[in-house]
Amino acid sequence: MPEVIFAGPAGRLEGRFHPAKTRGAPIAIVLHPHPQFGGTMNNQIVYNLYYAFAERGFSVLRFNFRGVGRSQGHFDHGAGELSDAAAALDWAQAVSPDARACWIAGFSFGAWIGMQLLMRRPEIEGFISIAPPATLYDFSFLAPCPSSGLFVHGDKDRVAPLKEVQTLIEKLKTQKGILIEHAVIPEANHFFENCVDNLIGEVSAYLDKRLDNPARIAIPARSAGG
Repeated sequence: MPEVIFAGPAGRLEGRFHPAKTRGAPIAIVLHPHPQFGGTMNNQIVYNLYYAFAERGFSVLRFNFRGVGRSQGHFDHGAGELSDAAAALDWAQAVSPDARACWIAGFSFGAWIGMQLLMRRPEIEGFISIAPPATLYDFSFLAPCPSSGLFVHGDKDRVAPLKEVQTLIEKLKTQKGILIEHAVIPEANHFFENCVDNLIGEVSAYLDKRLDNPARIAIPARSAGG
């Protein structure tokens, strides 16, 4: 997929962008795990999320937060990374001005950043939040959560225990006008080792339901860095 470089608040940001072939196609932004623990846009889960959206006709962008890969800047404990995500959405909207909708997806640290972006950008109409670390970061800003979406968690997650995430989700489910769904992957740890296919299956089924089962698009063969 095409490599892109776009302007971020702390310098250039490196990404991969899959442009949809259909005018007006929705946009999806995919956010990677914690930069200081090896998180990059080529993380296996981020990579598979990217293609799950691309195969359903989205224009999709995944990128490296500041200080990761060829992205300039330094880790900023979340504040700067949220600004990076906003810049990524701005860029995607600029190159896809006719996009009719926008989604955000994130894994772990990226889920925390993604949900913050969701609160700030009313055009985001759907989200995928994978293993949100509710014990490590404050998610109380989701009051109320403005859009419907899916949380996915492993029942063996020791980084962000299922109980803590369930407490957050039950609180969100009380809001009117949105639908929060929660999928639990059996035997999956925080990194979904040996369970990535099950994870992506849940995400894909949710997207198909929300998108009213569109025909999937054939995407050229993938390569790990592509």
